[in-house]
Amino acid sequence: MTDLSSPLPIGPADIDAAARMLAPYAVRTPLLSSPALDERVGARVLLKPEILQRTGSFKFRGAFNKISSIPTSARAGGVVAFSSGNHAQGVAAAAKLLNMQATIVMPADAPLSKRERTKGYGAEVVLYDRDREDREAIARDIAVKRGATLVPPYDDPQVIAGQGTVGLEIADDMAKLGIAPDIVVAPASGGGLIAGIATAIKARFPQASLMSAEPEGFDDHARSLRAGKREPHRAEGRTICDALMASIPGELTFAINQRLLAGGLTASDEEVAAAVGFAFRELKLVVEPGGAVGLAALLAGHFEARGKTVVIVLSGGNVDADLYARLIA
Repeated sequence: MTDLSSPLPIGPADIDAAARMLAPYAVRTPLLSSPALDERVGARVLLKPEILQRTGSFKFRGAFNKISSIPTSARAGGVVAFSSGNHAQGVAAAAKLLNMQATIVMPADAPLSKRERTKGYGAEVVLYDRDREDREAIARDIAVKRGATLVPPYDDPQVIAGQGTVGLEIADDMAKLGIAPDIVVAPASGGGLIAGIATAIKARFPQASLMSAEPEGFDDHARSLRAGKREPHRAEGRTICDALMASIPGELTFAINQRLLAGGLTASDEEVAAAVGFAFRELKLVVEPGGAVGLAALLAGHFEARGKTVVIVLSGGNVDADLYARLIA
């Protein structure tokens, strides 16, 4: 059970510092609106398109904030990360900008486009079997042998603070528009993105409801929030949301999310596919399945949005062309 009286792992000041660090490197993504989407759900919807971020997802923010904090004396060994793709690319790109070597442990069944793009940033890719091998153990072993720094995908204060700059930008832009968010929804795997966003949004708009979004069955955040403690999901097999398959929320991320989130949403693969198609046809945006799960929950009516101001984070757009063609068809 999380101690609800203990200090949170990060605060708004940490996100402000991350924003200053990222300013010369990260894309400040806009808030977009769509009359077609507003009409369909009966709400004022604002979309945060992290598909436009460097490397095609929000992950660059946390990776760069973490890697840039490594002392110069410790950079020779490089960095090691484990990821299904988006964190991999974020770490690889950040390391390249900082003239460091990156080694990424990736599942052998990760989308080919994500593997190739990771290599394209100059990273070494080490493949593993996600059903039989422990990616974190492999990464830690490499880090020890090479004297490298491990860059976790979510359960790290500097990573969470970097991801929180998404929420800081949302809060700043909404303040400029003179409106307050009623509901903010973001995808969750380990929970770093929604934890960072919740920290930033709640500091400016304490009445806003923050919710995680996950694929149906892979609902460890929804389960954990209901139970009041970290619980794994019960899913077997796969989901088209390959970026959202973490088995249990992170310790640090859940400490934040249990305190700040109103609940967790889920959407089926069929609903996610429909959302990917809607984004293509109506919004003219390419969104990967994991990045569209919040939009899927909205379109499927899994929470009451009518008459409210809703922010949906589209967290990434890295999807294989063949899968994307099937989804939008």
